[in-house]
Amino acid sequence: MNFNVLIIGGGVAGLQCALILGSAEKKPFAIGKKIGIVLHQKASHLQNALFNNTLGLPPKTLGKDILVEGKQQLSNLYPAVSQIENEKVISVTDFNDGYKISTNKGTYTSKAVIIALNYAKPFTINGLDDYIEPHKKANPEKDRIQLRNREGLITKGLYCCGTIAGCRSQFAIAAGSGAAVATDILTLWNGGNHIKIHDKL
Repeated sequence: MNFNVLIIGGGVAGLQCALILGSAEKKPFAIGKKIGIVLHQKASHLQNALFNNTLGLPPKTLGKDILVEGKQQLSNLYPAVSQIENEKVISVTDFNDGYKISTNKGTYTSKAVIIALNYAKPFTINGLDDYIEPHKKANPEKDRIQLRNREGLITKGLYCCGTIAGCRSQFAIAAGSGAAVATDILTLWNGGNHIKIHDKL
C-alpha cells in the first residue's frame, strides 16, 4: 500500500482531518503510518467565503486565504503528510484489503480512504455511486448530495467528512467532522482504545 490513509479533498474538513492525523506522528501506534491528502480545492466553497462568526478566526478572514494558509500549516508542522496537488481523483475501487485510487495522473493504494469533498453535483468519482443519496440537512432546492454513512464510516476502510458526510455547510461543523473522523482512524490504529491528540504547554 502507498498509504495507510489517503484523504480526498483539501477544504476545511480534509485539511483539519490531515492536521489531526499528522499531529499523532510521535504516538507509538502512528509511527511509520503513511498519510496523504489529495488537495482538491478548486471547487471548495471556501474560495468565496468570508468569516465573521467563527471562533478563533479574526473577523473578515477570507476562505481563500485559509486554503493557502492551511496547506502551509500542514506542511510546516507535519511535513510527513504527503500533499498531492494538481491531481483529480477519477475512481476509488476495492483493492486487496484496501482501495485503489486512480487520478488523472497516476494510481495510489491505501488501507483507508476519507472522502472530504463538498456536497455539490456532479459527483465525479467512479466507484462510489452506490453510496450517493440526497443531502439530509440542505435545502432540497439546492439539490445537494451526501454519501451514506454512519458517523463518517461508509464501509470498512472508507470514510467521509464535512458536507459530503451530511453535515451542514458551516466552517466549524466541517472542521469538527474532519477531526472526528481523524480520531476514529487513530482509535483504530490504537487497537480500538479511544484516543484524542492535544498539544499542551
